[in-house]
Amino acid sequence: GPGFHGNRTASGEVYDMYGVSVAHKSLPFGTIVRLCNKENGLCINAPVTDRGPYIAGRSFDLSYGAAQAIGMIDSGVVEVDYECLTKN
Repeated sequence: GPGFHGNRTASGEVYDMYGVSVAHKSLPFGTIVRLCNKENGLCINAPVTDRGPYIAGRSFDLSYGAAQAIGMIDSGVVEVDYECLTKN
C-alpha cells in the first residue's frame, strides 16, 4: 500500500506499489510465482520480494500493480491458483 511505497522490502529491494511483486511467508526471495485469478482467468508472473501476509487464510499479498493486473482492485481479496516458476 501507499504507506510502504518507497520503503525497503524484507528482501532489501525498494517497494514500488505500482510494480508487480508479491509477499509470501516462506517462499525464497526472488522466486517467480504465476498467480491466476480464479474469477476472471487473468494471470501474472511476479517475484517474491517481501514477507506476509499476516492475515489468516491468505497466502499472498500483492502490490497494487500486481492486483490491478489480475483484476482484483475492486474486490481486494480473490482466490488464485499459483505455480512456482523458479526458486532461488
